Amino acid sequence: MEIWIPITLSAAFFQNIRFLLQKQLTGTLSTLGVTFARFLFAAPLALVLAFALTRGAGWPEMPPVFWAFAVSGGIAQILATALVVHLFSLRNFAVGLTFSKTETVTTALLSALLLGEWLTPAAQGAILITVAGVAVMSAPPGVQWIQGMLSRAAGLGILAGAIFSMSSVGYRGAALSLSHGSFYTRAAVVLAMVTLLQSVLMALWLVWREPGQVQRVVSGWRRTALVGLFSALGSFGWFSAFALVNAAWVKALGQVEIVFNTLTSILVFGERLTAREALGITLVLVGALTLILTS
Repeated sequence: MEIWIPITLSAAFFQNIRFLLQKQLTGTLSTLGVTFARFLFAAPLALVLAFALTRGAGWPEMPPVFWAFAVSGGIAQILATALVVHLFSLRNFAVGLTFSKTETVTTALLSALLLGEWLTPAAQGAILITVAGVAVMSAPPGVQWIQGMLSRAAGLGILAGAIFSMSSVGYRGAALSLSHGSFYTRAAVVLAMVTLLQSVLMALWLVWREPGQVQRVVSGWRRTALVGLFSALGSFGWFSAFALVNAAWVKALGQVEIVFNTLTSILVFGERLTAREALGITLVLVGALTLILTS
């Protein structure tokens, strides 16, 4: 088994834990405040890790193309997150969230256009299967899809997915542009620079738009720091995988996160598995297995 596979699965698992912790903070912090917590407390951890891993070989040279990829990727992630938050205020938000899962497809397209990394037909088929599985699980019953597909929410969902894919491709491009270092060293350097940038930008935004949120995040550090810890662990896994293979492969296999989310709901919150969720899980696992075998 290639190493990027267990790394991606670990990243998806840590991200599931982060979401579980963030869910417990929603009563005391705003949505963007909870999002800010993951960057604020992940940034120092990422910096310490980056300096530790580069201690022997030295900090890699970061050419202008590195900053272009890293900055665009970091800003894209914040913008896409804001779009997803905005979707919750719309009538057909469930349709929009489902369409945001097209991120994997747009990641494949951007990887080909910007990095020259083309997927085999088998890998393309595997990605489409995982997207179908996530769509089945994400869409609640009773959604009017004919009307929903033409709604503003659907357009914003597709846009959010496209911007999320820009961040993934940007992170891979940044890792590949570094002068030297192992894949995990390059991943740590990219992660450190990106999370530091995102922390500063989100802090400025919250001070302007949501006064008091930064203080609430900091004062509740005993709980919010855990979000940052698992965010750093998950992000280091994602970035390490991006440094190894096509970002579309990583995002497609990473769809197993929704399987982890469902299992958490069943085991932790006592919810029951529906037939629709079972079908979605099956499709995601079939797509993931196909992707692993074709890799």
